[in-house]
Amino acid sequence: MKSKLESYLGVARKSGNLVFGAGTCEASMAKGKVKLLIIAEDTAENTKKKMISKAESMGVPYRVYGSADELSRMTGAAGRNVFAVTDSNFAKIIDEQIGLE
Repeated sequence: MKSKLESYLGVARKSGNLVFGAGTCEASMAKGKVKLLIIAEDTAENTKKKMISKAESMGVPYRVYGSADELSRMTGAAGRNVFAVTDSNFAKIIDEQIGLE
C-alpha cells in the first residue's frame, strides 16, 4: 500500500507543484517559489551543505529525509536527490507526513 507521503508527493508532481534536481530547486528558491525543500539523506555532503545553506539564507523550510532512490520512486523522478514543493498547502501536508514517518 502506498504511504500518504508517497501519494502527496505524486499528486504534487502531477499538479506541477514539485520541482527536482539541485540546480532547478536552487533557481526556484532564488525566485521565491519554494515552500519546502526536501534533501535525500544520501546526497553528497557538499550538495547537502550548499542546499541547506541556501534554504536557511532564504528562509525556506527544509527536511533531510529518506534515500534518493526512495524519493525518486515516490515522485517518479529517477536519479534525483533534491526536491522542492512550490505550493504552501502541499508543503504543509508533506512536511507533516515526513514528521510522522
